[in-house]
Amino acid sequence: MADIHIQREHTLGLLAARKIAFKWTEQLESEFDVVCTYEKGGTTDTMAFARPGVSGTLLVTKDQFNLNAKLGLLLGAFKGRIEAAIVKNIDQLLEEKPVKRRSPKPNKPEKLISF
Repeated sequence: MADIHIQREHTLGLLAARKIAFKWTEQLESEFDVVCTYEKGGTTDTMAFARPGVSGTLLVTKDQFNLNAKLGLLLGAFKGRIEAAIVKNIDQLLEEKPVKRRSPKPNKPEKLISF
């Protein structure tokens, strides 16, 4: 078996980091048929994932992502490629800038014309 350990620091805070973790969870489930469970915590969330040949956890805090995964015998042969793909994916998600929604400008009061 091969192990993968990835740690990424961030300055997002827990709520924004949680959103990124949810997005990554959705990608794993839809693209790789991975079963994920997500447990929210006070200071640390835990996302567990598994499918034949791989299992692991992603710990999400206000300032860090910490991923630990175990690859089975067959997938262990591709550890380097799998780890590089995970790193690239997480880094891309961390680089995405949230779209700021502008609040509509308040209506200006109509000018009254007096004669």
